[in-house]
Amino acid sequence: MCADRVTAPRPVGLLPLVSRQNAGQPSATLDFTVLHWLRERRRRKLLASPFPAGWEAHLLRNVGHYQWLEERDRQHLRDLVRVFVAEKRWEGCGGLSLSDEMRVTIAAQACLLVLGLPHELYRNVESILVYPSTVVAPQRRLRSFEVPLSPVEGPLPILGQAGLRGPVILVWDAVKRTGRHPESGHNVVYHEFAHKLDMLDGRADGTPPLHGRDEYRRWTRICAREFHMLRERAERGERSLLDAYGATSEAEFFAVATEQFFDQPVAVRRHHPELYGVLQAFYRQDPAARVALRSV
Repeated sequence: MCADRVTAPRPVGLLPLVSRQNAGQPSATLDFTVLHWLRERRRRKLLASPFPAGWEAHLLRNVGHYQWLEERDRQHLRDLVRVFVAEKRWEGCGGLSLSDEMRVTIAAQACLLVLGLPHELYRNVESILVYPSTVVAPQRRLRSFEVPLSPVEGPLPILGQAGLRGPVILVWDAVKRTGRHPESGHNVVYHEFAHKLDMLDGRADGTPPLHGRDEYRRWTRICAREFHMLRERAERGERSLLDAYGATSEAEFFAVATEQFFDQPVAVRRHHPELYGVLQAFYRQDPAARVALRSV
């Protein structure tokens, strides 16, 4: 059983008032407008109060990237964290009792990815399930009359999981360990929430929603080349800066590249400058410049 649940409606966020689906539909537009107004009113009330005592200490201790941010970006991230914590449904699983430290740490790492983006604060994430330590994912069952085209995987231990139409599952000890040590290049929250950004268009294909035809062309050209280079190196057993798990699929490549873009930005910019460039353009952030600024 999962416990410690906090329920709230999904956020609308910073996108235009009338969505594409509702355009030209007066009643739907009116409903959307009212919901937007109510949610923004709730958010303004939430953000009018001081940042909760003790939360800053969680950010400084558990979110390595937080120390690289300028104060303006820190303030923006703190605002996003408060909204994210309040509006998502949180469940402690496997006997875990959720604490503010857990919620704030996870929220900050997830929100860092959208710090520079116009967004709906992960509209496709309603629930976050948190386990204390490594959890074993159940074996997938074949549907009636389904013929497997490849071996069906058995139960596997996981540190995190993000489904197309499901919650984000995270393991707290991995969240804490990878958040405190960005030099490792691994971050389970970045990884799973990168998948959720990728899935915003309804597919997990390693290409999140972009900003125009030219950006799609550039993304496809650079990421396809980098993905195939990583796959070839992995098949030869050669080491590379990018984690070999990214060679599993295009979706995993994007998630792995996101982890290292934020955690090892200087190395990614040096060894994979074009990949760094497309990620910088997508996320609208320059982590390598932050590191350089803090090193002065």
